[in-house]
Amino acid sequence: MGSKDIKPTYNTVQQSGDSLSKEIFKGSIASAVVYSGSKVMSIAVKNPIVVFGLGLVSGFLIHKYRKDIIASTTRVVDASKDFVLQQKENLEDLVAETKEG
Repeated sequence: MGSKDIKPTYNTVQQSGDSLSKEIFKGSIASAVVYSGSKVMSIAVKNPIVVFGLGLVSGFLIHKYRKDIIASTTRVVDASKDFVLQQKENLEDLVAETKEG
């Protein structure tokens, strides 16, 4: 009976330790990518042909995925409007409570 109580606790501790190590790994990979990306971009910006090529590639990708980009930005705008309205209602509730009190 006592060993059954210990196993879930051990699994929880092991999983949180695993998730911590995964997060540390993700952070180190992200910092390495940012560092190497900044080096590559500083070299690429010095060559005008590379800058032109990057512009062509980015323009092509933006044109190709324009419907997805528009849909996602519309979703974000709608979500931000809902958030602002919710915060406005919360503020009105707080003001009403302070006036009553």
